[in-house]
Amino acid sequence: MRKLTCTLLVLAAVAAAPQTETAHLKITATLNDLAAITHAIGGEHVTVDCLAPPTVDPHYVDPRPSLILLLSKADLLVVNGLDLEAAWLHPLINNSRNADLQIGSNGYLDVSAFVERLQIPTMRIDRSMGDIHPGGNPHFTFDPRRAKPIAAGIAARLALLDPEHAAAFQENLAAFTKQLDHLITVEHERFAKLPAEQRKVVVYHQSLIYVWDWLGIEQVATVEPKPGIPPTPGDVAKVLRLMKATGTHVLVQEDFYQRGPSQTLAQLTKGTLVVVPGTTRYPDGQDYLQHIHEVTDALYAALAK
Repeated sequence: MRKLTCTLLVLAAVAAAPQTETAHLKITATLNDLAAITHAIGGEHVTVDCLAPPTVDPHYVDPRPSLILLLSKADLLVVNGLDLEAAWLHPLINNSRNADLQIGSNGYLDVSAFVERLQIPTMRIDRSMGDIHPGGNPHFTFDPRRAKPIAAGIAARLALLDPEHAAAFQENLAAFTKQLDHLITVEHERFAKLPAEQRKVVVYHQSLIYVWDWLGIEQVATVEPKPGIPPTPGDVAKVLRLMKATGTHVLVQEDFYQRGPSQTLAQLTKGTLVVVPGTTRYPDGQDYLQHIHEVTDALYAALAK
């Protein structure tokens, strides 16, 4: 009995002793690009999950119960913003009953506040115009120039939630920013060496405009007549005429969009269809820089033909 009593006392003392390691911040991101950037900044002091599967159009994510569970346990939610997740995110937040993730709280971080946005509508918009985003084009994570202020904003929020590791977050931010700067410069210089007549593309959806702005590529047309509206045969014929008139031979789209119309155009113009991953394959261990390299390498190979 005395041995049992002593054992229980030891266990109680261990349980009551102060912990030498603080618990990891539990972070949930809406997009895999954001999850990868957050992981690069948080490092060993965070665990990062993602709501949207990497092969799914982020406009349309299935609000599964498992996503509610992730949010219920999260200390921080990192969102893209500009209404990209508007169709599915906020019901998940409400059902998670996690007060820390409400808009305006320290546990809710909308990274669109950190970036310079393109294609901000200057006219009154309505649903007849397709999926136009009032705050501007939301697909900015394709651009590593805009990943820099996003990473800085994430580092600041992590430091607020976990001040003990603020120095580590800043150190990780500095290393990540240095890598981004190198990527930004090298790829811009590589594409700038291509003749202007080769730097022309047609895209399926209006989602790569930030890449074109970074790399000096001209977008001739979109296969979709309006954002989110599937093309008709007449729409495809119109794009075909534009491609022939401008000498454009490269089509680009993300892997989660239908490929039929783009494949038809590539065949009729003897061009190339480039299908790029729509986001970092974070669940497979890919990091953000690897994802951007994958996209730029595929684009360059097609344009340089």
